[in-house]
Amino acid sequence: MDASAELASAARRNLLLLATGMAALYGMVELAFGASTVTFEETGGSSALAGLAPAVYLACAGLAAVAAGRAMDRSGRRPILIAGFAAGLVGCLVAGLGVSAGSLPLVMLGFGLTGAATGTVLLSRAAAADMFPPERRPRAIAQVLFGAVFGALLGPLLFSPLLSGGDPSGLELAWLGAAGFMLAGLVIAALLRPDPQQIARALAPDSVTSQSASAPLARIVRRPGVPPALLAVLASWAGMVAVMALSGAALLDHGHDQDAVFPVLSAHFVGMFALFGVVGPVIERIGRTRAIAGGLLLLAVSTVGLLGTVDSIPLAAVTLFGVGLGWSLSFVAATAELAERAEPAERAGLIGFADLLGDLAGAALVVAGGFALAEVGLVAVCVGAALLPLAAAVWTIRAPRGRMLATEQG
Repeated sequence: MDASAELASAARRNLLLLATGMAALYGMVELAFGASTVTFEETGGSSALAGLAPAVYLACAGLAAVAAGRAMDRSGRRPILIAGFAAGLVGCLVAGLGVSAGSLPLVMLGFGLTGAATGTVLLSRAAAADMFPPERRPRAIAQVLFGAVFGALLGPLLFSPLLSGGDPSGLELAWLGAAGFMLAGLVIAALLRPDPQQIARALAPDSVTSQSASAPLARIVRRPGVPPALLAVLASWAGMVAVMALSGAALLDHGHDQDAVFPVLSAHFVGMFALFGVVGPVIERIGRTRAIAGGLLLLAVSTVGLLGTVDSIPLAAVTLFGVGLGWSLSFVAATAELAERAEPAERAGLIGFADLLGDLAGAALVVAGGFALAEVGLVAVCVGAALLPLAAAVWTIRAPRGRMLATEQG
């Protein structure tokens, strides 16, 4: 087998492992968002602060994404992904211990660690982009994220029976089950061979290959096409997570049981990930600009649509599916745009910075939305969450895209 065939085989194997790791991650994410309200309230939190737990989760995810991205560019993708899953494993155990002890600080620490794990493992997108040429990157990123649908479907099978009776011991067992997902992800990440960044260097031997030679982030974010792509990641992620994080509380407020939340979240995750076999080729066909703008508009419309469907679990599931599908189009296209405008030694750092912006904006929206949901109602949450994707869609359509800079100038 010649060198190019070996690289192609290694890339396909790594892509499958990364997708499987994403399934493990989203098995845990299903619980972190689906049971955040009940976990918070079981440890003495106020219902008006229901958005605090997911906000801590998101803020830690964003901060971890930046640090993990820089570490990945220095040390490779594999060791940082292993560390991310390890943080998630500890976080799930700590959250479960916090529920058992009735300790809100322990629960918050657990949410912070699981958020850090999510921010780190989502950088598998950079690893996927590493292993393929630019024209294949949207499809590769989509295929890795597609793995998350299996975690989204497995999560309810495990968690819904444990939480259906409202017994706190069931919630403790659910967090233990989430720790099992994280342990599986750790083992999967350890199997990555060779490191995806090594494949990137083999595919582009003349590119920047060391952290010391890469451009500063402040210069990278000014490259043509990068600012609108950053805004698209920020808007799609923040708008999506605000709805996802507070939909459980909204459903409970409208008289639905806790175990009914998981089918709605599963539909949301299916919208996010199940159609990636179609989303990648669609992005390649219509172009990234149209995919970003169209996805953001679908996300905004679906978010507002929750106002008319929250009383019905099936209709709410359809609405959250639309939120997820809009996110998948805009998020994958924007990530591919960022990946193309960064060298291998810059890629994870740039994508991690984009994730930081999205997570911090999402955390702010979730905290504000928690108060708005308690004091004003769902209208304020849905309209507020739709405004940012709508504004980003308009800028994406109007912004000049520019061409990729093969080398840094000046």
